[in-house]
Amino acid sequence: MRETLLTVLAELRLSGMRACLEEVLDAAERAGDPPTAVLLALLREEHRYRQERSLAYRLHQARMPWEWSLASFPFERQPSVDAAHVRALAGLGFLQRAENLVFIGPPGTGKTGLAIGLLREALVNGYRGRFYNAQDLIDELYASLADHSTTRLLKRLAGLPRALAQG
Repeated sequence: MRETLLTVLAELRLSGMRACLEEVLDAAERAGDPPTAVLLALLREEHRYRQERSLAYRLHQARMPWEWSLASFPFERQPSVDAAHVRALAGLGFLQRAENLVFIGPPGTGKTGLAIGLLREALVNGYRGRFYNAQDLIDELYASLADHSTTRLLKRLAGLPRALAQG
């Protein structure tokens, strides 16, 4: 019976359930859990698995140059950065209001680190986004003129919901 379940789960592409099936069924048999509890445990595992995979995909697609987060930002070394204001921005209300952020300042003041941290926060909260160095973005736009793919590139960029970080 378990082999049949594994086959059906594979055919349905329920990888999270398939990965934990043996463990969940063994635990249910030991505890005498009803079938609904087993089904609920399997569905929760599938949901967790899909959420993890989705986040991993969004993080990969974002192409962030460093593994920074707002938690690792050195606020104590940047006294000109208002930590409370940045933490308020981490609530991502500006995305919901479709507002832009622009960080202005001399080199070395943490603009890129803050942009990456806010982008990571957006990705963790289910948004899609992409990190672009301004020069790389200009180069990509210029290259799209040569191969006539500008329309596709602009559509792809327009599909990124305002979590576009620029360094």
